[in-house]
Amino acid sequence: MALFNDDIAFKTIIGEGSSIRGDLKISGMVRIEGDIDGNIETNGNLFVSEKARVRGNIQARSVTVCGIVQGNIIAPEHVQLFASSAVLGDIQTHKLSAEEDVIIQGHCIALSDNTLYENAATKWNDTRAITARAILEPIHIQTKPEQSTSPAQESTPETAEQKPAENTAVFTPITLGTKIR
Repeated sequence: MALFNDDIAFKTIIGEGSSIRGDLKISGMVRIEGDIDGNIETNGNLFVSEKARVRGNIQARSVTVCGIVQGNIIAPEHVQLFASSAVLGDIQTHKLSAEEDVIIQGHCIALSDNTLYENAATKWNDTRAITARAILEPIHIQTKPEQSTSPAQESTPETAEQKPAENTAVFTPITLGTKIR
């Protein structure tokens, strides 16, 4: 039997003052104390310390946040947020625990029932994909056709004030999806 295993020993530590730009794929338990500008993926647990900053998505078995995460967190087992933490992104987990004064700006799915969790996560991911695609598509704005005017009407200042604005845009709202409950 090994003295250390993935559940109790950090395999990778990104130290305080370190700065990494790029995506990381790490095996085992990870501790972040520096700055990461990229996505992090691990099959183990991830700990983001109080002075750490992660700008990217996190995918791990469980995540503990004391610092700042600017990205989405997917951690099927557990997400724990301490009072000093801020998550500016979506959270998907079976179990969420958060202290007072935690900042979360995003959508959160925290369901212990596996079937409900999978259904909610699938719906949310589909909605995000549709929304992202819809935002990238060009928006068509219809305009009213120009009205023809005679040269005599254009030259008088009185009729210029009375003329309706040409090429007035007509806004057509679009629906991106329904709210998931």
